[in-house]
Amino acid sequence: MNKTKEKIILGLDPGTTVMGYGVILVQGSKLTTLQLGVIHLSKYKSHELKLKKIFERVTHVIEEFGPDEVALEAPFFGKNVQSMLKLGRAQGVAMAAALTRDIPITEYAPKKVKQSVTGNGNASKEQVAAMLQSILKLKEIPKLLDATDALAVALCHHYQGGKPQTSSKSWKAFLSDNQDRLK
Repeated sequence: MNKTKEKIILGLDPGTTVMGYGVILVQGSKLTTLQLGVIHLSKYKSHELKLKKIFERVTHVIEEFGPDEVALEAPFFGKNVQSMLKLGRAQGVAMAAALTRDIPITEYAPKKVKQSVTGNGNASKEQVAAMLQSILKLKEIPKLLDATDALAVALCHHYQGGKPQTSSKSWKAFLSDNQDRLK
């Protein structure tokens, strides 16, 4: 009898124009891509309608694949407060879809995801996609790299052993950890 523990991880790359998702099956050391895709949101006029669509689609993916864990990319700090607010809401709605099913959620910084998949925290989206194609034996790389970004988040979560990254406990710690962001 095979006692390999199976786990399904849903990776999400929140966005307000395009939101990526990727689902992987982990069976011991074997990794299989179950699905990857994007949710197109630009056709919806209001931000509220986009949030509703994110919730519905993420809920649908959760119902279809029954993930054990959800991993998502935390929004990076941008210059535009309005777009950060909208991105945070999109992330929150995606999290709510998982939380209503009692699925644990872990967030990862974009650099952490790139680092764990490619070995380079500053890798391009194309480099991440190429590495995923190699690791997960994808037949082709999708046109919209939001899908591979989401898959990378799921893979990062697997590589982290399902344990969240350490986060800064204070502003002082955050500032010392992020010297490159100071002007």
